[in-house]
Amino acid sequence: MSNAPLSSSIQNVYDQQYVNSDAQWREIGARQKADDIIKLCQKFNFKKVLDVGAGDGAVLKELDSRGFTENLHAVEISGSGIEKINQRGLKSLREVKLFDGYTIPFEDKAFPLATCSHVIEHVEHPRLLLREIARVSEYQFFEVPIDFSLFVDRKIDHFLSYGHINIYTPALFKFLLKSEGFEVIDELFLFFSDEVVSYLMKDWKQRLVYKTKAFLLENSPLRQVKPNAYAVLCKHKGEGVKIF
Repeated sequence: MSNAPLSSSIQNVYDQQYVNSDAQWREIGARQKADDIIKLCQKFNFKKVLDVGAGDGAVLKELDSRGFTENLHAVEISGSGIEKINQRGLKSLREVKLFDGYTIPFEDKAFPLATCSHVIEHVEHPRLLLREIARVSEYQFFEVPIDFSLFVDRKIDHFLSYGHINIYTPALFKFLLKSEGFEVIDELFLFFSDEVVSYLMKDWKQRLVYKTKAFLLENSPLRQVKPNAYAVLCKHKGEGVKIF
């Protein structure tokens, strides 16, 4: 277990994160995130699943409505997020617990699967959280946005406004996972769904440019370099970082 402190400034922000934020965007994004979890994980028929960093429960809602598992559990650092989750009345949700961002309050290997979708990019000490997720689960699903560009440092204010303090490419994220002892079982290189594109891009010309660009990327080797997001199903080998 980790004793790393969560910065008080970050804790304060996330405590109230879901009071008056954009629920419509989270609901739209959750549908694609749930699609990705199901694509990589459904063949295993996991009976018990932990969602780490569940936010306001938008992804939980999608997994619940699709009958993904009989037993959903969740941990979240935001008090306002937990309040929203509890208001949803999800049939398969057994419990949601407040946690400090690093110490997950469950026993070793308590869950066949842990999901962690669009969370790691927000975390101050990602390796510590990855180790905790590995401790409490047999298999792990991760998804991160791919924010990297050649001049990403010029967009720091933009990404910090979303709380993205870590920037990845698919290869960099896989390096992080493999160096922490995760075995990659399957992966997805993801582009925005039509629903997400329509929400984000109101101008038809902008949508056309994006869809043309996405089509070209999806059908070339560059799809593994610059998708919109990267999802991966892993199993931890039981060993952490080994150097020298």
